[in-house]
Amino acid sequence: MKENQNGLQTVATQTAKKRSNPFGKLTNRLYELFDNKKIRYITLAVAIAVLLYLPMKTNMYFMEVMTNVWFYVVMCLGLNIIVGFAGLLSLGYAAFFAVGAYTTGIMILRYGINFWITLPVSVIMAIVAGLAIGTPTLKLRSDYLAIVTLGFGEMTRLAARNLEITGRATGLVGISRPSIFGMTLYRINHFYYAFLALAILAIFVSYRLNDSRLGRAWKCIREDEDAAEAMGINVVAIRLYAFIIGSVFGAIAGSFMAVKMTAISPDSFLFTQSVMILLAVVLGGMGKIPGVILGAFAMVIFPEVFRGIGQYRMLIFGLILLVIMIYRPQGLWPDRDIGDIKKEKICDSEVN
Repeated sequence: MKENQNGLQTVATQTAKKRSNPFGKLTNRLYELFDNKKIRYITLAVAIAVLLYLPMKTNMYFMEVMTNVWFYVVMCLGLNIIVGFAGLLSLGYAAFFAVGAYTTGIMILRYGINFWITLPVSVIMAIVAGLAIGTPTLKLRSDYLAIVTLGFGEMTRLAARNLEITGRATGLVGISRPSIFGMTLYRINHFYYAFLALAILAIFVSYRLNDSRLGRAWKCIREDEDAAEAMGINVVAIRLYAFIIGSVFGAIAGSFMAVKMTAISPDSFLFTQSVMILLAVVLGGMGKIPGVILGAFAMVIFPEVFRGIGQYRMLIFGLILLVIMIYRPQGLWPDRDIGDIKKEKICDSEVN
């Protein structure tokens, strides 16, 4: 009886905390609002129309910031497949960004190949890199996997810093801009639309993966790996799919960033870059696509908002993140709570 009473008191306390949490109330209302398909589609149509109209009424600085936002959206959605969907902790995601950027840069500078032809090659190189790091290491769990991916990220950066074909420490300079339908992409507005289209494509693919049989298998492994394996799911193979698909997202984003900047160097792929992408995923809400997008916006826009206060801006930014994590530890827009019954349904639907 005492144990039951203690359990009821614990549940009541947790429920009261959720009700008193303003972030929780706001999230629940948004969930209820977007459950209506008509409201969801109208909101998306209005958002796309506003985003397409922005370059006509804003300055170059704002366009540069928004272009970085879409770049981070693509990167964060790729890492979300690995961390949010499959439950793998990766600390070297910038390595896949480097693979795509250097593949495109080398092919354009050294061999004069058209940018659009380099994209499939970047995808292939990302798959090879994903297989190379994933095949021997995805049997590891939690901290061990994180350490291995961290080492892979640093090895990639050091290799780029010392190989002649990558330009060593200087990097690659003078990468030519791409052309489409006879028009060269060189203005910031051009790349704004290019990265916006890339972000929309990444969102579409993420939703399709999330609702697929493969996505259900990822969620089942994330919630209970042993139960997933007992139900016949090949845990290592399904994890490897997540690693490969997530790496492709990063490589494509790296290819586009290489031609936008026209120069790349090993300093663009530091460990801090991987941490910032991971932080955006955690801040927004792991596994929740709208949350990841919101986290990418926050990681790019917050430092720019506080840029006027100089050296204290990162301190204030860190304090804001700390407050958000205290009152919303699951992120700004987390996935809905998954109880034991829902876990069983996810695994059962995957098996059936």
